[in-house]
Amino acid sequence: MGKTEASDPPRKGVIRMIAGGPTGGDSQRARKAQVREAYGTTVKEIMDVEPTNDAPLIQFDQEEHRGPRIPGNDALVITALLANYEIERVFIDSGSLADILFGEAYDQMQLGDIPLETVEASLYGFSGEVVYPRGMISLPLTLGTFPLRKTYLLRFLVVDIPSAYNVILGRPRLNAFRAIISTYHMKIKFPMVGGVGEAQANVLQARRCYIEAIKR
Repeated sequence: MGKTEASDPPRKGVIRMIAGGPTGGDSQRARKAQVREAYGTTVKEIMDVEPTNDAPLIQFDQEEHRGPRIPGNDALVITALLANYEIERVFIDSGSLADILFGEAYDQMQLGDIPLETVEASLYGFSGEVVYPRGMISLPLTLGTFPLRKTYLLRFLVVDIPSAYNVILGRPRLNAFRAIISTYHMKIKFPMVGGVGEAQANVLQARRCYIEAIKR
């Protein structure tokens, strides 16, 4: 369960795309078991879905559109709190099954007191190369702005490859937040007790990341 917070905690600092990963388990056997479980519980999941009668209505108004002065089809890049660090350049990738914390950002966060878990799963980049993670770490991720924000403890793969981003947030964790994404409005919204939380994308960050990515 995600949690809401009674106060805005102090920041520890500011830390200025992909398939694979252990979402289905960290072994071939575990991934096959997940497929069997999906077939066996589909009906039950539909029947036991969380009631939404009390959930706030999530909608995007035309007034929220970024406007004609900032045209384009930019990636959704936000700033989020990760282990109380303000992390810029968080790429929202609904096509990814893995949550990635890139090695350079991980090193800047100085999380040596939290041991990395060994992981056998590999990742496959857009060009088909195989990437083996340094390890996995569980960290609290917070989306939204106080007081309408939500925190979940997520498991990130720490990956040592060059990237214009610090973090990639994939589809399973977006679903955990019950997040609704609008690339037209450049915004994420998610239901909360007492309202709707949201995270606004940073268009300038997105364009800087794009320029850096094509230079690599």
